[in-house]
Amino acid sequence: MLNKTIAIIGAGNMGTALIRGILNAKLTSAKRIYASGTRIEKLERLSAEFGINVTTNNKDAAKHADIIILCIKASVIRSVLVEMHKVLHKGQLVISIAAGVTTGSMEKIIGKNVPVIRCMPNIASTVGLGSTAIAFGKHVHAAQHDSAIKIFEAVGDVVVVGEQHLDAVTGLSGSGPAYIYMVIEALIDGGVKMGLPRDISTKLAIQTVLGSAKLVKESNVHPAILRDQVTTPGGTTINAIHELESHGLRSMLIDAVATATIRSRELSELINKH
Repeated sequence: MLNKTIAIIGAGNMGTALIRGILNAKLTSAKRIYASGTRIEKLERLSAEFGINVTTNNKDAAKHADIIILCIKASVIRSVLVEMHKVLHKGQLVISIAAGVTTGSMEKIIGKNVPVIRCMPNIASTVGLGSTAIAFGKHVHAAQHDSAIKIFEAVGDVVVVGEQHLDAVTGLSGSGPAYIYMVIEALIDGGVKMGLPRDISTKLAIQTVLGSAKLVKESNVHPAILRDQVTTPGGTTINAIHELESHGLRSMLIDAVATATIRSRELSELINKH
């Protein structure tokens, strides 16, 4: 157990996922979690479901906390930090999942040498299968490193990166689920085109993607080797692979990650100018 008091600022989908993960992992007790948000009916549902403390006042949530997790959009993070500024102190840890907002920008707004961590989780965290990259600000000590990692391990896998790599993380795993959804959708339509009922095609496509990813992860075998294992000479798979390669599937996915990364850098530069 972390046995810390945790404030979730912004109790939306990701905030709710973290609350669920923290409690399921028994990192702290429900009575030591505070959640803030703008929708009182949502907060009341969270309180009823998890037994946590809720409030519409961000300062009230933050002043109780050892760890403050900002599950809010980049467009409002400055105003929220200014709002909470008076109750923050260097004994606390601030964790942000806001895309593009650097630790340096947050440290400048907060002042007081408050430790700041920046994270990039993805939407799969809402089902406990997320990918989160974590970058540490200059005032964070070793115990706080471990606390942040444990929190996000409660909703999936965690990697530690230098902050300069977070734009690439955004392009790969942050935006990546959208690419995979398109692949699943296309596979479903392919099955339908060849005569499968849509419900059966959907079930097969989803399980194919899920099982393939699990096999790569659990076998620790390179995807190219696994691909070769199902590619027989003159068979159906090699012909399909040839078709995919002729249309540039590999290059398109690489370009998608690169394009999203470049856009993430552009947005980060705009956000941190102010």
